[in-house]
Amino acid sequence: MTDRAVQHQNGHLTGYGSPGYRNYVLFLLMLVYTLNFIDRTLIAVVAQPIIDSFGLTDSQWGLLYGPPFAIFYAIMGLPIALWADRSNRVKIIAVCIVLWSLMTALCGLAVGFVALLLFRIGVAIGEAGCTPPANSLIGDYFTARKRASALSIYSMGVMLGAVLANLFGGPIAQMQGADFGNWINGIGLGGLFGTLDWSSVEGWRIAFVVVGLPGILVALLVLLTVEEPPRGYSDHPDTKTQMPDRWTSVFVELRDKPSFWWMVAGAALVAFVGYGIQSFQAPFLQRQHGLGVRDAAFSFGAPLSFLAAIGTFLGGVITEKLTFYSRTAIAWVPAVGLFLAMPAYAVAFFVEDLSIVFVLWGFATVCHFMYLGAQYNIGQGVVSNRSRAAAIAVLLIVVSLVGNGMGPYFVGFLSDFFMAMHLADSEFTTLLTPEMCVSKGAIIGPLEQAMCAEASTVGLQRALGATVFWFAVAAVCFLMSARTIENDLVGDF
Repeated sequence: MTDRAVQHQNGHLTGYGSPGYRNYVLFLLMLVYTLNFIDRTLIAVVAQPIIDSFGLTDSQWGLLYGPPFAIFYAIMGLPIALWADRSNRVKIIAVCIVLWSLMTALCGLAVGFVALLLFRIGVAIGEAGCTPPANSLIGDYFTARKRASALSIYSMGVMLGAVLANLFGGPIAQMQGADFGNWINGIGLGGLFGTLDWSSVEGWRIAFVVVGLPGILVALLVLLTVEEPPRGYSDHPDTKTQMPDRWTSVFVELRDKPSFWWMVAGAALVAFVGYGIQSFQAPFLQRQHGLGVRDAAFSFGAPLSFLAAIGTFLGGVITEKLTFYSRTAIAWVPAVGLFLAMPAYAVAFFVEDLSIVFVLWGFATVCHFMYLGAQYNIGQGVVSNRSRAAAIAVLLIVVSLVGNGMGPYFVGFLSDFFMAMHLADSEFTTLLTPEMCVSKGAIIGPLEQAMCAEASTVGLQRALGATVFWFAVAAVCFLMSARTIENDLVGDF
């Protein structure tokens, strides 16, 4: 038997490659996921400037932010994942990074609502090819007992991406175009842009271009430095590595795995609330507490995203420790976190003192994101190595359609509904509507403008407060998953 064959046979004890190289690949994949969420999250950071530029109601903004992205992310997710279960996963990830990075940059060039919508769809198609093959790679690089921590570290890219989107996107979006043009000229690159009138360029457009393009360099790094491991390398040698002959084989495996479907339902509802909050976080802080784009990003967006990363990491560590005492911890730990997060969020939306708001919101965020690593661990833990990427794709399709697809629009719809109720109870009951308040063509006086601003704030506040109570249902779903998770897991765990 060759040395490589011996290593493969013992892969379930050590994982693929040296410990240093495994960790390098893990952190590079986390960087890719971070980049994924920088480009995905940036639009939420610059939400209010886009709303103002295009004269959108909250429900229109929720429609732009959620359904188109979610639908195409879902449509492309499964075929790309099935491709990844058959082909070179590293190359697939590299190609997808280039696609979504270019589409992100093009968002900054959108001349109207429809163009921005189309470029967002392009981002969705590219990002659909990130997580399923990355999860499959991690499953082959790390042994079963190390995957909870590895997947939690990988999942930290979600929140780290949000941190960086706020740290870079917020300040850039608040810059004046003329200031950015002067900076470009100052570093000797002004000639590349000819006679462009920088004073007419909005800051949010610059943010998309500056944040999007560096992804191409990360794609090259992945392609040149990450090895494609043998499929099933880190599984027990008794576990056979097979290639699925058709996509229905994945659902045959999942058909009798109730813990998977309960987890998917719980994760989708968590995403429903999470994406709803995320899409309106910056507008809420700007309306309710008077923060600017930069201040909202620096004071809340970035630190809350960092706390979410901590919550994700803690969820993995706590789960790994408790698994020695309870093999179902992978499912019930997220439920506990969601039950703790729900009241903290609800109170945070109605407190006036910003310091208290931050403490409550921060605590809720840590507890909220303790679930994230668990969803991936359960998702690939209940299927054979031949179907890991596809199983994660099924998970992400549902999470995308329910969470990203419905959450932002649900919050926006409720916000407009409560806003209309507030306007109806005011002295302008027959004069003002949410559409009239945001219309650039409407001519309204100072008193009407003040009432529109008040109603817009109240509507969004109530909408967020109502949405967060879906966490209770999500927590119950994770508890139901815990009931059968021991029977559904494949191999050692």
